Amino acid sequence: MENKPTGDFVVIKAIEDGVNVIGLTRGTDTRFHHSEKLDKGEVMIAQFTEHTSAIKVRGNAKILTSHGEIESEPKK
Repeated sequence: MENKPTGDFVVIKAIEDGVNVIGLTRGTDTRFHHSEKLDKGEVMIAQFTEHTSAIKVRGNAKILTSHGEIESEPKK
């Protein structure tokens, strides 16, 4: 079965080394299904699909969506 896009794109740019981007599944049990680690300056473009319902960003990053821009804070 092919993952067909169902939602907007999300752009994540790491402001520091070691930013984690984690994809979470849909359904009755929310689970991690994919993770990436970005270093400073790296950019990831992600899209919600029939299997991905949420994206978690851990670390200092700039996140751009069709709804606006937000910056996550570094872990203290």
